[in-house]
Amino acid sequence: MTTIQGQLQQTISGKTVVNFYDLDTWQKAHGLALKIYQITKDFPSDERYGMTNQLRRASSSITANIAEGFSRYHFKDKIRFYHQARGSVSEVQSFLLLARDLQYINHVSCDNLMTEAHEVARLINGMIRSIGRQ
Repeated sequence: MTTIQGQLQQTISGKTVVNFYDLDTWQKAHGLALKIYQITKDFPSDERYGMTNQLRRASSSITANIAEGFSRYHFKDKIRFYHQARGSVSEVQSFLLLARDLQYINHVSCDNLMTEAHEVARLINGMIRSIGRQ
């Protein structure tokens, strides 16, 4: 981890990254959050402060924790935020299964979103391993 012209620069999985939004992991998580926001528009209105809110908060928490972890200087801090992001992925997956079982989303949509969430979790695990080796 070094600084270039006052910016934090990190090498993650052999790739030099200057901004958190340049991370493949953050980009995939951001795409997942956008899809979550889109599908929850069709949830019943009585879920506005329930599952809709929870799913949106959990999905946006993934990207927020990746961004915050990226900006932390100490490795233990970074890993802690990446673990938080991974936990939020599991929360999203749990709510997706509940939404499917309550028939708020269909099986195909659920499967596609679960696959994307699994990919985000895999990428977060790679970041954790990469930081752990430094």
